[in-house]
Amino acid sequence: MDIFLLTEFQATRIDTVPAPLPPHSFLWLDATHQEVAADLDGWRDTVERITGTRIYDLHLSDATNLAHPSYFDSTREYEMVVFRKLSLASQNAAGGLPEKGGEVTRKRRIPPALEKMATQPVTFLLLDRALVTVRAETSRTIDAMRNRLLDYQGKSEGSTHASRLPAAPAELMLRLLNAMVDQYLALRQPLTTQLDRWQRALLDPRRPFKDWLALLDARIELRRLDHLCEEQHDALQELRDHFTELHSGAEQSRSNDLLMVRLNDVMEHITRVLNHARRLESSIESAVQIHFSAVAHRTSEIMRTLTVITALFMPLTLITGIFGMNFNVMPLLQNPQGFWISMGLMACIVVLLLLYFRSKRYLEDRATSA
Repeated sequence: MDIFLLTEFQATRIDTVPAPLPPHSFLWLDATHQEVAADLDGWRDTVERITGTRIYDLHLSDATNLAHPSYFDSTREYEMVVFRKLSLASQNAAGGLPEKGGEVTRKRRIPPALEKMATQPVTFLLLDRALVTVRAETSRTIDAMRNRLLDYQGKSEGSTHASRLPAAPAELMLRLLNAMVDQYLALRQPLTTQLDRWQRALLDPRRPFKDWLALLDARIELRRLDHLCEEQHDALQELRDHFTELHSGAEQSRSNDLLMVRLNDVMEHITRVLNHARRLESSIESAVQIHFSAVAHRTSEIMRTLTVITALFMPLTLITGIFGMNFNVMPLLQNPQGFWISMGLMACIVVLLLLYFRSKRYLEDRATSA
């Protein structure tokens, strides 16, 4: 477990926690799922020794449950947030996706943009003057935040664009959550590009669409993203309600206002991802319906052509059937010009039928005539 001390001016990695903590400072305790699962009681005792707060057994098991959905809970001593983030490094070479429990599913024909939607939980334990995170061993978001805090440079004289360190554990947690949600926002462009490619393939009359399994898997993944965003939004909504109740009787300070603004911004980003996932799912359904409508239209055109051909040959077949009867005496049978007369009669019938069908607009393309 790594321990960081954050003050107003710098963030440092420490091995020994000072007692008491400097004013306007807090701790960040960062651990991996493997470290916590290896010694649950020992890790909890270490957190209690550093922060003075003991984690409940159920919350400890939730922190090590890789299948846990996004979730919020609170006690008198701390708040707990479980948030499922993208796990880009957990994809396997065979193209399968890890399930919520970490097992690999069957090999599925999912495009690269959708393979990035494997997720793993990150647990936040929000204490009075400490933030505890339990996450996967490889987490780009948390590693990037750690490096950014350690490399922090204070605002130089006259500069107005330098960032500042988090002033409280809740602010650090919301910064991490915002970075995790931004990973989902980055998926919108490749997902849209992939689905646009499928839509063009579905409506291409020259080549039949055959990638139905990939399209079905994409719809399944979009539905998973929809449910995932709903869980994330519900968890942060409960966290927001908790903060509102917690500060309802206190004086509204600038720090509390900034905290609520940052929380609302994270929730708005989740809503954007949720709406985009639903639009993409609706676009897939619309493209499939248009595809089958186009196939039905082409089938109707073929059947209409075949029907016209059949209607043209029906009277000709009748005439040839009559002249094929075994009678000794028949009109035109002994006439030297009988063959040409019958052929001319059949040609006239075909021409008359074509004129009739054209007058009824049976031979015109409905789209062109409209």
